[in-house]
Amino acid sequence: MLYKRNPQLNKNGELIHLLSIEGLPRDTLTHILDTAANFVSVNDREVKKVPLLRGKSVFNLFFENSTRTRTTFEIAAKRLSADVFNLDIARSSTAKGETLLDTIDNLSAMAADLFVVRHSESGAPYLIAQHVAPHVHVVNAGDGRHSHPTQGLLDMYTIRHYKRDFSNLTVAIVGDVLHSRVARSDIHALTTLGAAEVRVVGPRTLVPGDLSHMGVRVFHSLEEGIRGCDVVIMLRLQNERMSGALLPSSQEYFKSFGLTPEKLRLAKPDAIVMHPGPINRGVEIDSAVVDGPQAVILPQVTFGIAVRMAVMSIVAGNEA
Repeated sequence: MLYKRNPQLNKNGELIHLLSIEGLPRDTLTHILDTAANFVSVNDREVKKVPLLRGKSVFNLFFENSTRTRTTFEIAAKRLSADVFNLDIARSSTAKGETLLDTIDNLSAMAADLFVVRHSESGAPYLIAQHVAPHVHVVNAGDGRHSHPTQGLLDMYTIRHYKRDFSNLTVAIVGDVLHSRVARSDIHALTTLGAAEVRVVGPRTLVPGDLSHMGVRVFHSLEEGIRGCDVVIMLRLQNERMSGALLPSSQEYFKSFGLTPEKLRLAKPDAIVMHPGPINRGVEIDSAVVDGPQAVILPQVTFGIAVRMAVMSIVAGNEA
């Protein structure tokens, strides 16, 4: 049987696309986090630019709505001195029936160097990465329910910033895990980086039944799931991806799985609270927690710029 190389890596094991955290070695993840650390200080400069992608063209293709991800990718590319083009999907030829790959071919003919792709279909960034020319790079900004690798990486950067070492950490991922590409990326990243224990917490209807192979512990009680945790990652209820009545009501959900200051006291006193956004206050998390001293939700957004700068600079610097 022939060994099939990870499509994200070239023959030298260097990152040429970022499609998923799954399958990437620890050294690759650590290299991205270390590179991001060097970019954090760019935010404090008078001129917030470095020339690493000068002359490169970055196309943001967001087939799903986004605020934080799209904006931070655009900021990151501009701080790397790239030329940035945001495709208006609603007014593009895809709305007239043009296929995804035909759209990619036409944009490639405009000398695109890097595509940042967010798509409702799982696997769309993989399809594009297999289709583009060897010198063109693809970064997955979220595909269906599959993966959100840069969110996973910025979450890891945030955890490392506040907790330093993963090896002694207990991390709880709470909420709508079933529909969350962020949860999958976080689980793969945490296990690869050597977290001591990864917990998944949520109602039975919102926790997939195939998590045993991922090395996580499953809890269906918020109180039990976050007890003694170092990090609590709250997830948004993704009503747009749900079919059928998976929950009685958002009020009932908050009663059982909403993070309040009282419940947070069950975690370690210095536990940090994270959320990928957008936040539904009073549904998955209480405003007192969002605005409280243990929340690091806004720093996540800030670190996301540096992480996305790191990813784009690394993939664009490696040859297929």
